[in-house]
Amino acid sequence: MAKKIKKNIKSVGDQLKALHELQTIDTKVDKIRIIRGELPLEVEDLEDLIVGLKARLEKFEAELGVINENLVANKNTISLAADAIEKYEIQLKNIKNNREFTSLTKEVEYQNLEIQLAEKKAAQNEANIIHKKEIISACKDQINERNEELKLKSNELGEI
Repeated sequence: MAKKIKKNIKSVGDQLKALHELQTIDTKVDKIRIIRGELPLEVEDLEDLIVGLKARLEKFEAELGVINENLVANKNTISLAADAIEKYEIQLKNIKNNREFTSLTKEVEYQNLEIQLAEKKAAQNEANIIHKKEIISACKDQINERNEELKLKSNELGEI
């Protein structure tokens, strides 16, 4: 047992050399950490920002889809109202009393108001589409810029 202990214990000179090598390595690691600085945190922040921008982009694209659906619905409303107006105008030619005439003219007015309202909503939806497309384009540009910045910083971090 005493022999094993003596073999495991190196000479004091070997221990000092090993300690010196360890300190040298530790100094190099400290220098790398100093050079690296806040770079890992910046890379992580950029990655988080890109994820957030992508989520925002998906949200805007979903909103754009809803607006497009609303635009189609408005166009359908306009066509249905126009068909109803035609039907009521045909019925106006065959009226038999004053109440019927009043009722049909009010229905025609109502359908005309429906058309005007649908056209107004369609115009608003088209303006919203243009606005959302601009926002989406700006968001995509921002994502591309951040990706380029992330690549540069990741490469710099990799070199360090």
